[in-house]
Amino acid sequence: MQIECRDVSLGYDGRQITETLNFSVSEGDYLCIVGENGAGKSTLVKTLLGLTSPMGGKVIFDKSIKTKDIGYLPQQAELQRDFPATVWEIVLSGCLGSMGMRPWFSKKEKQLAEENLKKLSIFDLKNKSYRTLSGGQQQRVLLARALCAAKKVLLLDEPAAGLDPVATNEMYHLVMELNHHEGLTVVMVSHDINAAVRHAKHILHLGNGLTFYGETGDYVASDIGKAFLGIGKCRRCDNE
Repeated sequence: MQIECRDVSLGYDGRQITETLNFSVSEGDYLCIVGENGAGKSTLVKTLLGLTSPMGGKVIFDKSIKTKDIGYLPQQAELQRDFPATVWEIVLSGCLGSMGMRPWFSKKEKQLAEENLKKLSIFDLKNKSYRTLSGGQQQRVLLARALCAAKKVLLLDEPAAGLDPVATNEMYHLVMELNHHEGLTVVMVSHDINAAVRHAKHILHLGNGLTFYGETGDYVASDIGKAFLGIGKCRRCDNE
């Protein structure tokens, strides 16, 4: 077990939106968090990152994991698409959490950034301006940045939001490869229910007072899963 939520209640501005949430994430797992708009998915992500505190219950991490060692890819809407920096500068900044008080990047950190650029097939974009890239290329850059921080866990909040179908499929394939072949534990918020059940090992469903946590096959066979899958790509599930 790498992460465990015990009777966790979530909320913001003093308003509780989810209560007694119980689930765990094991090493090498691929968990997709799905559900209706406003159900607390993005709030849960911020709680797992330590950016907000739960209103109740506990989030427990394995002793080998620190929140700064979790690679994080936020929603694209939270970022400036015209950020004035090169691809290299953005990817390398993913190593900041491991630098401590040191004011420069080491050879090891630069090597890690190069490896992640190559891993995501964007090394040739190294010196390009981030603002000139396509949406799919920008997401690859941000994923490479997250990989520089990810020691064991990769946390993604709607990584395919706003991408065209080709770039969307490529993004899900990249994440699947990182999980299967790199051994990274993946926790992903997704509004694409079909992609979630196609790739994830476990599903956490939040919304309308109903919560499901379990293996993907059990979710598909459950009443809540059948109802949600019947909607396809749920129109109610706009970004939170």
